[in-house]
Amino acid sequence: MSKLFRNPIFCGLDTHDLDEAERLAKTLVPVVGGLKIGLEFFYAFGRSGYERIAETGVPIFLDLKLHDIPNTVAGGIRSLLSLQPAIMNVHASGGIEMMKRARGVVEEEGDGRPWLIGVTLLTSLDAGDIARLGAQGSPSDQVRRLAAAAQEAGLDGVVCSPQEVEVLRQDCGSDFKLIVPGIRMKGESADDQKRVMTPSDALVHGADILVISRPIIRAADPAAAVENILADLPPAA
Repeated sequence: MSKLFRNPIFCGLDTHDLDEAERLAKTLVPVVGGLKIGLEFFYAFGRSGYERIAETGVPIFLDLKLHDIPNTVAGGIRSLLSLQPAIMNVHASGGIEMMKRARGVVEEEGDGRPWLIGVTLLTSLDAGDIARLGAQGSPSDQVRRLAAAAQEAGLDGVVCSPQEVEVLRQDCGSDFKLIVPGIRMKGESADDQKRVMTPSDALVHGADILVISRPIIRAADPAAAVENILADLPPAA
């Protein structure tokens, strides 16, 4: 775990209600490592909505998964940096040149820059899905290829499913950040995720950040839900 964050849990604010998102953020600030703002939230509320959440002082993972030609992605990154996210991401499948350009823009921020992370393979995809897309090999093979490209491009790490954490930690070393969605509690429905794991198991395998949304925001007491998850994590976390 990076010392930048209180703990490895980032909760996704997946809601179309800005007041509810702000209330939830204020509730979770004392217990989470950070919050994740993704496409659903950002498209609904834009910069002003983001800034309302950022006013709580919590670290934010701006999960917009930029994917376009290198110049366009570099421009997008430059436009978003003024929001001062702690983490931001691009699709690794956009190619090494695109990732290098994005990295170059982020480096202009100096020591206070955010982590720049490459998205490998969405956790909603399995072997059948990637075969239909024409990719060769298993999901793990595809994730390893994309993670290697992200590391070559100088990115800080990747987003991957829990099932690829162990092999990526071996491939990419201890300093390469692994941000892991697809986290579910024991006995909980996987919903639209296909490659999932419990929080404790994901950390044991080498995850740095756990993105956990539905098990927290659906709970009657979201802060207590976070505290219960933290209590079950291995001591080293």
